[in-house]
Amino acid sequence: MMVFISLLTIISFDNQAFSQGYKIKTIVIDAGHGGKDGATRGAFSTEKEVALKTALNLGKLIEAEMPDVRVVYTRTSDVFVPLYDRIGVANESKADLFISIHCNDMPLRRSTVTTGYRKLKSGKRVPIRKTVYRKSTSTRGTETFVSGMGRMNEQDEVIKRENAAILLEENYQENYQGFDPNNPENYIILSLMKNNFREASLNFAKMVQNEYVKAGRIDRGVQEKSLAVLARAGMPAILTEIGFISNPEEEEYMNSELGQAEITRGLFNAISTYRKTVEHN
Repeated sequence: MMVFISLLTIISFDNQAFSQGYKIKTIVIDAGHGGKDGATRGAFSTEKEVALKTALNLGKLIEAEMPDVRVVYTRTSDVFVPLYDRIGVANESKADLFISIHCNDMPLRRSTVTTGYRKLKSGKRVPIRKTVYRKSTSTRGTETFVSGMGRMNEQDEVIKRENAAILLEENYQENYQGFDPNNPENYIILSLMKNNFREASLNFAKMVQNEYVKAGRIDRGVQEKSLAVLARAGMPAILTEIGFISNPEEEEYMNSELGQAEITRGLFNAISTYRKTVEHN
């Protein structure tokens, strides 16, 4: 209870107001993971590499076609950046929009396979079984998340994977006021940290998904999740999964010149559409 009270008292935001004359001036682009937080990989590339490539390409596109907008990156190389610092960069930069770029992945599933047979003394043949761990390589598509009200028992793969980086931070208990990503009860606390930009975040997330669909991608929708990287955002913020690195075709696409061009152009178009809805002359 004391942790809960502490969280409510320390959380405050310098709230934006989409008022007359409001303009988007700063966008923070976050390349997910990096450095020692980079275990997710496909057949020939890692999530942290693809996320960084996409983030840098998106930033270059914004700088070229929106010269009045400042682009700030949470990382520009293969370094570990705590989740706490990622959104901190956005808040300190007084960003108007925060975009965290990630690749999706399928979890390992345990199964038992028969590798052969052996004969008992009685002459009966019995199977020789082996436990193997495999990932689904057929799952594909894009999805975008905004910070939302999590459930206490919500333990799906996205939350566990994206919040796992907290444990890699040396002072994670201090940075997150005792939050433990392994404790389901703490997700109700983290979920209460979402800010009053929820509607703007949802609208922008839908615009991003619409652009994926226009490019022929599979739409897995917009969801609200208790993701630490978004929880303290003082601006509209999303985390977008640009494809499954565990799917060979999508891994190839995300690494290709065509794929990068389509993904970054789609994200840019979503930003452009979003600007038109919030900027006032």
